[in-house]
Amino acid sequence: MHEVSGRSHWHEPTAGKRAGFGKFGRPKTPYDLFMEAEGIPVFRDIGVSKVQNLPLAPWARTGGRGSFIQLYGTEGKWGCYVVEIPGAGALKPEKHLYEEIFYVVEGRGSTEVWLEGDRKRHAFEWQAGSLFSIPVNAWHQIVNASSSPALLLGGTTAPNLMNLINNTDAIFNCSYEFRDRFSGADDFYKPKDDIEPDPVRGLAMRRTNFIPDIKNCDLPLDNRRSPGYRRIEPFMTGNTFYLWIAQHENGRYSKAHAHTSAAVLICLKGKGYTYTWPEHAGVNPWKDGKAELIKRVDYEPVGMVSAAPGGARWYHQHFGVSKDPLRLTAWFGPNSPGREPGPPGETHIDYTGMDIPEGGTAIPYWMEDPFIRAEYETTLNRNGAQNRMAPEFYDRGYKGELPKE
Repeated sequence: MHEVSGRSHWHEPTAGKRAGFGKFGRPKTPYDLFMEAEGIPVFRDIGVSKVQNLPLAPWARTGGRGSFIQLYGTEGKWGCYVVEIPGAGALKPEKHLYEEIFYVVEGRGSTEVWLEGDRKRHAFEWQAGSLFSIPVNAWHQIVNASSSPALLLGGTTAPNLMNLINNTDAIFNCSYEFRDRFSGADDFYKPKDDIEPDPVRGLAMRRTNFIPDIKNCDLPLDNRRSPGYRRIEPFMTGNTFYLWIAQHENGRYSKAHAHTSAAVLICLKGKGYTYTWPEHAGVNPWKDGKAELIKRVDYEPVGMVSAAPGGARWYHQHFGVSKDPLRLTAWFGPNSPGREPGPPGETHIDYTGMDIPEGGTAIPYWMEDPFIRAEYETTLNRNGAQNRMAPEFYDRGYKGELPKE
């Protein structure tokens, strides 16, 4: 190559040579450039023990202090950040084309949501543990009702929109109103408890735009991850942003299961750790001498871990180690399981909830690496917590029956 008027000129390769550089650094995406331009820290790693420990910097656009979070494997799939609202203060009003959900880490306050020209503003109050969603391109303002700072964790589809449109002015200054996503109904932000099957996989789902306390809300029985496992999917403001809330009983842990990247587990209650390893390392990575491929994150509320940080399918397994149940929420962005690419109508299976002998990717307890059971029992003993992994859970013929305790 050589420079021609400030631009490189391309030449065909000589005989026997390949075109291109061969090795190159991944270029920054429009969303990467946007994060850098915002002037706040960008945290990148497999996980974080608690987001409350992340460094925050003044965030001029929002009027608070914040930090972006881009865990490995989520690049380009969805965005995340923490924002601190000053005591007795408020964030600046804003609207944007991307979807946005909030989990309240600390504090209490209120949010107003409205469309341009509407006389009525929807207002609701939130507290630590609340989860709510902002409709696409609706004006909103978040207000802190306490004299102490409030801390919120946000999840967005900003990378998806910004990387496609590559114009921040279009993202933040679009005039179109999505009235199919935001109605004037008085109960728009009233919590709703009705449960229905989600239309794709038939799992428990709640259509609600606000949940006052996801740390303590009721969860229906699911049984797909561990004995007594409970789970619900909130469907909020017509979003494509997919998430669920779930709980493993104290003294029990999840079966390992594999899928591609996007999912991030967020600890809501209890303490625990997650192991994750590439699928090619097999179902017994410690036993097979591949321990160097295994990654671990220890966390407490509100810690985060990327379930599949390497892009391809990774196994991941979650362990609660305190006397309390391990309650988690998982955020996927617009990457809902069961909606992987393929022809419409093609038969698909709930492979992450089915064991390997059934054609799924979940490792039944009897197949798992012996290291896992031994370490878990040792950890619980050290923490003074009861081990409730009954011996029959590890039998090859175990079908999910709960022991009589």
